[in-house]
Amino acid sequence: MSEIIIRLATLEDRAFIRSVSERTWPSTYGHIISQEQIDFMLDWMYSDESLTAQFAKGHQFYIANLNGEAIGFCSVSAEEGRSHKLNKLYVLPSAHGTGSGKALLNKVIEVAKVAGSTSLFLQVNKHNNAYTFYLKNGFIKEKEFKFDIGNGFYMDDYVMRLTF
Repeated sequence: MSEIIIRLATLEDRAFIRSVSERTWPSTYGHIISQEQIDFMLDWMYSDESLTAQFAKGHQFYIANLNGEAIGFCSVSAEEGRSHKLNKLYVLPSAHGTGSGKALLNKVIEVAKVAGSTSLFLQVNKHNNAYTFYLKNGFIKEKEFKFDIGNGFYMDDYVMRLTF
């Protein structure tokens, strides 16, 4: 039986967080956006400077360990209006189907509820297979959102929300 343990990440976990991103993004987004955009976004979101700033803004990162091996992470932040935002959730492709993604999502929901939030929202690329994962876990699609991230690149997402 597999044991999944979720722990709070620290600044010392930045290299692991970036590593998971670099190993998951090609299979997650390679059929959706260009390699040039993947590289731009990885640097934008996962450089040491960017991750340090996210921690400083109060984003909480959690790491999933499966049978003693770190295999994924998530990030959550408190937002206006008694809601929290799931900013990131990635599990190594080799650990898909283990329940680790669900365990990370459950941790984020717990964090939001304990903080007094009444909902959790996220953005997911319209063509990302994770969209169905979120639907299966009770999220509803609220709206479509196209966001200019610079360098001629866009994020073409759904905004989804889980109310509790």
